[in-house]
Amino acid sequence: MSPENPTPESANHHETAPDQKPIRPAHALIAVGIVLLALVVLAVIGILPRQHALAALAERTNDLAEPSVITVAPKPGEPIQELVLPGNVTAYTDAPIYARTTGYLTHWYFDMGAKVKQGALLAEIASPEIDQQLAQAQAELATSQATANNARIQAERYKGLVASNAVSQQDTDTFTNQAASTAAQVHSAEANVQRIKELQAFEKVYAPFDGVITARNVDTGQLIDSGAAGVSRELFRLQAVQTLRIYTSLPGAYSASAKKGSSIDMTFVEHPGQVTHGKLVRTADSIDPATRTLLVEIDVDNRKGELLAGTLAQVHFKVAPITSAFVLPVSALIFRSEGLRVATVKDSVAHLNAVTIGQDDGRTVQIITGLSKDDKVIQSPPDSLIDGEKVHVLSPEEVKVAQGGN
Repeated sequence: MSPENPTPESANHHETAPDQKPIRPAHALIAVGIVLLALVVLAVIGILPRQHALAALAERTNDLAEPSVITVAPKPGEPIQELVLPGNVTAYTDAPIYARTTGYLTHWYFDMGAKVKQGALLAEIASPEIDQQLAQAQAELATSQATANNARIQAERYKGLVASNAVSQQDTDTFTNQAASTAAQVHSAEANVQRIKELQAFEKVYAPFDGVITARNVDTGQLIDSGAAGVSRELFRLQAVQTLRIYTSLPGAYSASAKKGSSIDMTFVEHPGQVTHGKLVRTADSIDPATRTLLVEIDVDNRKGELLAGTLAQVHFKVAPITSAFVLPVSALIFRSEGLRVATVKDSVAHLNAVTIGQDDGRTVQIITGLSKDDKVIQSPPDSLIDGEKVHVLSPEEVKVAQGGN
């Protein structure tokens, strides 16, 4: 067969594929949009539960971060007519005795517990250097006196001769000035001798007032330092205990009851059943802003020596009644550097109230100022509680569960 007349097989072999229609742009955009929408839906389906879980976790964390507290209502207390306050008993005068010269202790005359009178010799110190300095100063004084005496004689002689023109006025003035200069040197030498004598007098240690020796910190032969280098040693400690001072802090709400000169009753554990009377002699005349209390001093006659300094007294104050007192357990008190506080709750928010306490029996305490009858007081506040912090107030059922009840 010729090429001009191909066979049917040859014609089928050379037949081309049918043409495809091109994709329209609008259809492509729709397809891309469907894909993106599917991805967004999948992302939302995956993110929303995760965000919900995170929100729930944050809420749970915040709930756990809020301290759980139990509140109690303050109970009205009986009007207070007497306050029993702790008092610190101190000596009327308390002084450490130091040496004013350096040397070796040669002898001491009174030991701990001895009662001494003012001016009593307590100890003696040997200071050879001071003794030698005194001898040298006295010799220098004698030399100055001899020189001054000779200058005075010469000046008087020239004053007599100048009248007859036997000597010049210039020589006379020279000897007169020399006499005045040597006289001044004598005064300086006398002052030096007096100074060293006073230092030598410090070799003897005397009691500055009547009292009792409460400590003796040196013994014979020990080196005593005058303290010029700031390292002096306390030789004795002397306390005047014929009259004792008792200091106590009266709540500011009762400051008007602190009358100077009034009689105050006190009791001591060392003397059960015995009441001691003292006199209120002075107050600080100012309320301490940290504790809201008034510092009071009471003097007690102790000539019999029955009371000891350093003990603790129970001071009984008669005060004007205050009707707004409330009773709380001691566990409700918060001790802060800025003063005593009580935590109250309002709208699940803690507030720290500054309070003034009255009578305290160890289990309960009377609150004089800082609370009202409608306050809800946190019974045992955590130490880390701050003002304005959110708290969770336990319901009665939650309290029973927390305490293991049914």
